[in-house]
Amino acid sequence: MANYQVVSGNSNRALATAVCHKLQGYYNNPSEESQWHDNESARTVDGGPHLQGDVGRFADGEINASIPNNVRGQEVYIVHPTCPPVNDSIMELVLLTQALKLASAERITLVIPYFGYARQDRKTAARTPISAAAVAQVLCAFQPSRIVTLDLHCGQIQGFFPNIPVDNLYAQGIIADHLKGLFRDQTSLCVVSPDAGGVPRARQLAHLLDTTDLVTIVKHRAVCAGAAALKSAGASTIVIAATHGLFSGPAHDRLHASCIDRVIVTDSVPQRPFPHATPVMDVLSVAPLLAQAIHRLHTKQSLSVLFK
Repeated sequence: MANYQVVSGNSNRALATAVCHKLQGYYNNPSEESQWHDNESARTVDGGPHLQGDVGRFADGEINASIPNNVRGQEVYIVHPTCPPVNDSIMELVLLTQALKLASAERITLVIPYFGYARQDRKTAARTPISAAAVAQVLCAFQPSRIVTLDLHCGQIQGFFPNIPVDNLYAQGIIADHLKGLFRDQTSLCVVSPDAGGVPRARQLAHLLDTTDLVTIVKHRAVCAGAAALKSAGASTIVIAATHGLFSGPAHDRLHASCIDRVIVTDSVPQRPFPHATPVMDVLSVAPLLAQAIHRLHTKQSLSVLFK
């Protein structure tokens, strides 16, 4: 067994299991592991982590969290997105973190593939909270050693965690590789940002796809209406790509009624198949990316290679 463990609640158990399996593969298959080593001094550990964390409910609905195995003196990585139901997911993360603290874990790293309340990152009206900062303050109260996130709504949220290192990973490389497989001729691709705020991300994706065509949609248009505008402007195929696939309310029906051909998301939050045959949905796994980050942190390697 490696001297670190992976813990998860119920928010996305499948993703945490996939991360754990990937980490076990690094230790059981040296050739697979070696591709992530950037220096010969990187140390390895025999064995691999096994998923821990039991989260249930008391009769009155309160969350009951426990860690079944000994973690004293070990590194522990909690892989747990705070996705819907957001409040339950946040409370599970809080209780798991405190349980590990009380169990004398040496280092606790929170791996949060989706950070709930991130869209409320500033005051938009009088007498309203900055909810992202409030959630960060709750997590900071338990003093985790490090926090790893994935495609935060805005990078400034990293500043809501004073004195705690935050590494914000990006899924653009995964999405770009998938798009290259779908469209062999990248010269025909045009990257579109749904609003002005998404232009930096769109520009980076265009760079990864080796295309200079970049378009921005005026903010008042919804995604489906924006797709219709693109179609009327001559687009032959329309693909929507997003890291976090949160399809709320009538989203599925609206996508089905639109001219969108394909939707690409990751498994940062749990996904269920679309109820309709169109558009086609591709779910890309971020488990390898998260496993690489955990492995590199545990073996004291730089994470900079993951940002390239």
